[in-house]
Amino acid sequence: MSGTIDAAPDAGAEATQREIWQQPRLWREVDAASAGAFLDPLLARPDLRIILTGAGTSAFAGGLLAPELTRSLRRRVDAVATTDLVSNPAAYLAEDLPTLLVSFARSGDSPESVAATALADQCLTEVHHLVVTCNADGQLAREHGTRANSHVLLMPAGSNDRSFAMTSSYTCMVLAAWSALAGPAPADALAEAGENVLKARDADAREIAARGYERIVYLGSGSLQSLARESALKVLELTAGDIVAYADSPLGFRHGPKSVLDAKTFAVVYLSDDPYTRRYDEDIALELRASLGVENVRVVAGRPSERLGSEGVWYVDGLDGASDVVLSLPFVLVAQMLALRFSLALGHTPDNPFPSGEVNRVVRGVTIYPAS
Repeated sequence: MSGTIDAAPDAGAEATQREIWQQPRLWREVDAASAGAFLDPLLARPDLRIILTGAGTSAFAGGLLAPELTRSLRRRVDAVATTDLVSNPAAYLAEDLPTLLVSFARSGDSPESVAATALADQCLTEVHHLVVTCNADGQLAREHGTRANSHVLLMPAGSNDRSFAMTSSYTCMVLAAWSALAGPAPADALAEAGENVLKARDADAREIAARGYERIVYLGSGSLQSLARESALKVLELTAGDIVAYADSPLGFRHGPKSVLDAKTFAVVYLSDDPYTRRYDEDIALELRASLGVENVRVVAGRPSERLGSEGVWYVDGLDGASDVVLSLPFVLVAQMLALRFSLALGHTPDNPFPSGEVNRVVRGVTIYPAS
């Protein structure tokens, strides 16, 4: 299907549907090679600290990447949202270490995104900027495009989502940053896996959205906890808050948050491909099945699970041995489709679920104060 939608787009969802379905095609176009000359000498330095930053979905991109990059690079990698860094720079930039600040930004025009890079310049003696963005005309790209200590890594055309929610922008930025910092991902196999998920699971998403759930829970371990947070945000955004969405780790969920479960809850568990971590993910999936019923739980995994069997398990084939970051890209397509179908089932317009302007595509109304 290669990025096409089988049926005509629903009214009010044209952009959202196009941007979800185009992702496998865009993944084939992501090219991070231009960052090599900039990054190679920096990554050779053992004293380099890496900070991954962004706001909202862009922050979850950093949270997804940080644990797996720490493992891959065997160095310190911190995920700090711009919304935290800007309001508390002294807390997050207290150590004056040589730093690579990786900024994720769909538009590059959010006030916190621009302020975060300026604060890093102000607080640190030596900072280098990798700007991962979908908008060549955004303020971040313009400001850092000609600086010697910066490199702008631009995403493929079409990734700068026009719809309200970040979909293709998110996955392209994750893939580009992973390829630049950890090494190239298997683009063709990844795109094929994504195409198969889109083809196989949209009808399932429609059916689930029609059941009348009022709550949805996403769970994932390690990097996949940030994927769970992004997944919950998607359904919260596209349903304008009509669906209560919660995200956590499998172990953390039992410590109080499990109270969210009721008879109208649907749950999704992302299975890590790490054999050790996977045991905890399987445990919570079995526990949720016992409390909610198998029909109200879906497990998304990159390979079969003997403990869980096949019922209620959605497998993503063709990515054997891939990291959880790479697996997360076809995984998140499931969450995006569910959010879209829940939104439409509730009578919303996914392209603009807040027609009154209460919540905006690019955040407005933020006052940036000078740091002393």
